Order: sequence, then C-alpha cells, then structure tokens
Amino acid sequence: MKLRYWNILILSIILLAGTSSYAQKDRKDKGQFVEPKNEFWEEIKKSADDFNKKPEKHEPQFKLNFENIKVPKSKDEFKYYWHNDPISQGSTGTCWCFSTTSFMESEANRMYKKKFKFSEIYGVYWEYVEKAIGFVKSKGKSEFDEGGEANGLVRIWKKYGCVPEDSYKGMLPGQIVHDHSKLNSELKSFLAHVKTDNIWNEDYVISTVKSILNSYLTEPPKTLTIDGKQYSPQEYLSQIVKLNMDDYVDFMSLMQYPYYKKSEYEVPDNWWHSSDYYNLPLDDYMAVMKNAVKKGYTLEIGGDVSEPGYSFMAQAGVIPTFDIPHDYIDENARQLRFSNKTSTDDHGIHLVGYKEDNGEFWFLIKDSGSGSFNCGLKGYYFYHEDYVKLKILSFIVHKSAVEDILKKFE
Repeated sequence: MKLRYWNILILSIILLAGTSSYAQKDRKDKGQFVEPKNEFWEEIKKSADDFNKKPEKHEPQFKLNFENIKVPKSKDEFKYYWHNDPISQGSTGTCWCFSTTSFMESEANRMYKKKFKFSEIYGVYWEYVEKAIGFVKSKGKSEFDEGGEANGLVRIWKKYGCVPEDSYKGMLPGQIVHDHSKLNSELKSFLAHVKTDNIWNEDYVISTVKSILNSYLTEPPKTLTIDGKQYSPQEYLSQIVKLNMDDYVDFMSLMQYPYYKKSEYEVPDNWWHSSDYYNLPLDDYMAVMKNAVKKGYTLEIGGDVSEPGYSFMAQAGVIPTFDIPHDYIDENARQLRFSNKTSTDDHGIHLVGYKEDNGEFWFLIKDSGSGSFNCGLKGYYFYHEDYVKLKILSFIVHKSAVEDILKKFE
C-alpha cells in the first residue's frame, strides 16, 4: 500500500515537471529597459533624511534702505564707451579674468575700432598652469585658488597670447554655464597630495594639472585659422589684435606704502607678488580715474562688494551715512578698512562710463557676477564716487591716459 502511494506521488511530480519544462521550452521572453524604482524605500530614505537634516538658517542682512537715494535708472543716463554685452562668469571665481578680458575688448575698439570677443577661459586655463608652477617652485607656499588680479591676465597674454571666444569656450559638450567648483576642488586636492608627499617634480605636476584642466575645460587651441592663414595665439595677439601688454599700468592708494612709489599689492589674489602697482594719494587716485573715463578710456577695477550700501535690487553701490558720512571718506578711512580686512579685494569689474549730476559723480560698471543679473539692467551696476573712493582698491588703465601722473614716479 505504501509503495503504491509513493509510486503515484513520484509519477505526479514527474508529469508536473515535464509539463513545466515543456511550457518553459515553448515560451520566448523579451527584455525591456525600466527605470529602477522602489517607492517604499524612497519613502523610508526621505523620512530619515528629513529627520536628520538640520534646519537652514537664513540670517537677515543689515542693508541700506535706498528709498530716499536718487540712483540712476538707465545706462542711457551715462556717457559710456563700446563694450561687449555683459556675460555671466557662472559658478566660478574668475571675475578678474572676465572683467579684464572685457577691458581688453574695449581697448581694441578704442584704439583700432575693431570688435573682438575674446575667450575668458583661455586666460583662466593658463593662469591655473602658472599657479601650479608657482606652487611647485615655492614648495607649496604659493596661493592656489580661483581668484586673480587684472595684471594677471596681462602677464598671461604676454606669455601665451589670446584667442577668440568662438575658438575656445572652455565648456564641455552640452554645458550651458561655466562651473569650476569640481575643477577647483580636484586641482587643490591633487596639489595637497603633492605637498604632503613632497612630489616636487614640475613636469609631473604640470602634466597632471593640464590633464585635469583638459577634462573640465577641454584643451585650448595651439593654432588659429583666420582668413585662410594660421596663427599661434601669440601671433593672433601681436598681428591681429595688436595690443601691447607693456602699455598697461596698475594703481592703488594705501597709506601703508610710500606714495609715488611702486609697491607690492599685498592681497592673496596677487599670488605672484607683483610689485608693479603705482601707489597714489587718494585725491590723485580719484582724479586719475575720473580724468581717464572722461577722456574716453575704460578701466578694470577691483575691490570690495560686501557693504550694506551695495545692492543688486537697486543695482548700485553707495556709502550709507550710518557707515561713514561723505566728508569723512579719506585715506585714513580707506586704510582702516583695508587693515582690519573689512575692505577686501573680492571682485573685479569693468568701468565703462560715467555720469555727472548736480555735483554727484557716478560710474557705470559692467559686471559678470551673479548679483548683477538678478533684475533691472542685467549685467550692470551704478557706483557712486564715494563707493569707489572708499572701497575700490585698485585699477588698471592704458598708460596714455595717465602720462602726467606717471612722470611723478620717474
């Protein structure tokens, strides 16, 4: 009896297996692409993240109320000179290069009535290379970050030339805005490794830095073809653009250096310790700027843009009376703020025009920073002369605009 039961059971299993095998054999399945989804897991993860996330604190800033201040409303109120339309520097700390490149474009137009659009990122690329060389030569003591000075671009163009923007945009395929956050982080991480392990082989370091730059910015062109003829970037600068980099001079006004002498501008972005800054008394400094712009020159300027009287909503930079009244803005007030680091060299912009109105002097500023693109006339600010006098720490201009003042340094 038991044997018969087991025989029947075994036979049933065999028949079922045969049927299953037969069904599998006849079926022809197809695959498909699906987005992985686990909604319950996502709910768990979101709940955990929400519980662990610290609430963001948005501290209110104490800013000037512009209600009673008469600020220019339009670029058309100004006497201004040719410049390309403002463009954004994106998520980068390269204002120094955007502003000075714009300045050079205006210079080519002022001198030769030519309209150029140069590549900003070409200058950024080679400045990173130069910073890496300086880092190796100083055994890691040289500053390495995104910032720079106007005469840094002058130095780069003098050595590497320049290229049109359409030949080198410095962005990957499909990229719309400049973003150097990962690039800068990777470069600094690599150089930290170099310093920790004492890898001071310049060829190795520079080749690695270039490899990182190429992966984020693409490789800059070695030659340009213009009207059927090939040019190196250096030849493009000397033969097509025709700007002489030796014709540009930098000024500052700080009491800590002797006036009418050239000195080093001691800020982190002057990482190569340039001592080619002409130091002027503040009244002369302001007179030079005003006279230059009135004579048809534009200037690249740099200074502090973090004041309560600096507003992208008003598109203006002014000095509130609760900070310091107009009559008290002098070289002492300027030096105090530089010495206690409330005036820092944190932004480079392009001064392209001016306006005089009932004794008030305003400068028209072209800006690549994000604040200037938030509202109103995108890419511009209006700086009152008080703001420039107190907070703008340096500028660069063509030497023909300042021949009289340069004689005082000889």
